Amino acid sequence: MRRIPPKAAAALLLAATLPATAAELTVSVAASMTNAFTELGKAYEAAHPDTKLVFNFAASGPLLAQIVQGAPVDLFVSADAETMDKAGAGGHIDPGSRTSIAGNALVLIVPLESRQAPKSLADLGSPAVQRIALGNPASVPNGRYAKAALEAAGLWETLQPKYVYAENVRQSLSYVTRAEVEAGFVFATDAALEAGKVRVAFPVPVAKPILYPMAIVAGSKEKDAAAAFLRYVQSPDGQAVFARYGFTKP
Repeated sequence: MRRIPPKAAAALLLAATLPATAAELTVSVAASMTNAFTELGKAYEAAHPDTKLVFNFAASGPLLAQIVQGAPVDLFVSADAETMDKAGAGGHIDPGSRTSIAGNALVLIVPLESRQAPKSLADLGSPAVQRIALGNPASVPNGRYAKAALEAAGLWETLQPKYVYAENVRQSLSYVTRAEVEAGFVFATDAALEAGKVRVAFPVPVAKPILYPMAIVAGSKEKDAAAAFLRYVQSPDGQAVFARYGFTKP
């Protein structure tokens, strides 16, 4: 019988105890879910050492544009149904995998020390409010929700000179925390993250519920691993993380 040298035996033993080649998943996620998915990722990787998660956080529009251009993405999470509808219409997601994972609310925030906080959308027309932060409606769901609310109130055109467009909702939040604007539209979960620097002036009514769809990207080469992570996000453990950050059930 051929004997295996001690060093070779140790190497074989180490190889046997290591997981198979880890699946690496790239997950493109709406910016407002940055904190929640960062926590989800750490917990999932700890329980599944055979999977590595790489997150790409940005506004939903640019994330979809990256997917359309062929970026190697496995899972996509948008902050609105409209963006995911476009992804589906273009054949960029597996339609059977699409599911809503959480909900949110739109609010108007002001700097914490603000003494003239508006009490309604109509108050945004006051001379005391010179700048209003919101996501660019062309690419940021937060901005589209804000635009729709302002249009419904008959204020969109009137307030145009005051708008300061942001690349994503977190940038809108940042403008308000630094008091660079008098008011800003963000999601309730974003406002909660900076409770020591901003306060909610009032909740903004929206015509449709704010939901976050998640789906496997059609071009993913790790669809089994992607499906497993998607199931975890939907699980009680995953939903508990969203709840801690203020997201509502879908």
